[in-house]
Amino acid sequence: MHNFLDAIEEHFTDSLKRINFIFKNEKIIMECIRNFEGFSLLGESFGPFEKGKKYKLNLFSSIPLIEKDILKVTDTDKCDNFDVQRYAIGERDDMKLNTRTNNFFLNKIKEFKRIMEIEVDKNNKPKIDFERYNSYASNIIDSRLLKLLKLSMTELSLEDERRLTNSEKLFYKNLNILIRIWKDFYTL
Repeated sequence: MHNFLDAIEEHFTDSLKRINFIFKNEKIIMECIRNFEGFSLLGESFGPFEKGKKYKLNLFSSIPLIEKDILKVTDTDKCDNFDVQRYAIGERDDMKLNTRTNNFFLNKIKEFKRIMEIEVDKNNKPKIDFERYNSYASNIIDSRLLKLLKLSMTELSLEDERRLTNSEKLFYKNLNILIRIWKDFYTL
């Protein structure tokens, strides 16, 4: 039984990492805050960047440029403590899973935590904003987890499935299997 659980854990963790990798390769809109000539790395060019102009870049390649005060995330793509607070309140106030237009919603919260950290380290945002971000993010995860647990004990409808993010669909599938095995063991 221990090897079975280890295999499930390993598969689940790998799948979550793949989903997060896909999100990190999503394009986000960045705004240049300082002129930069650019550079090439492994055959890929980054820049040049001109102050005030907007660029669509992969999230993972934007992080070092954010750290160096060359780019910042535009307001349309940002995810800060105010956004996460709004999401947390929405989750708290609705008994059903809220539908998210972005299937990488939870990945965005996870990855933008790093951007919040950078902003705090550079004294662009107070540390309390980062603490609030973490608190609200934790509330979202806990709220959605409770809703998923309730949902996993029922048959998933098409409407319910549309409300799930990519990682939640994966979680639901694994959780549903484990709950079914457990229930069957005691009822059959």
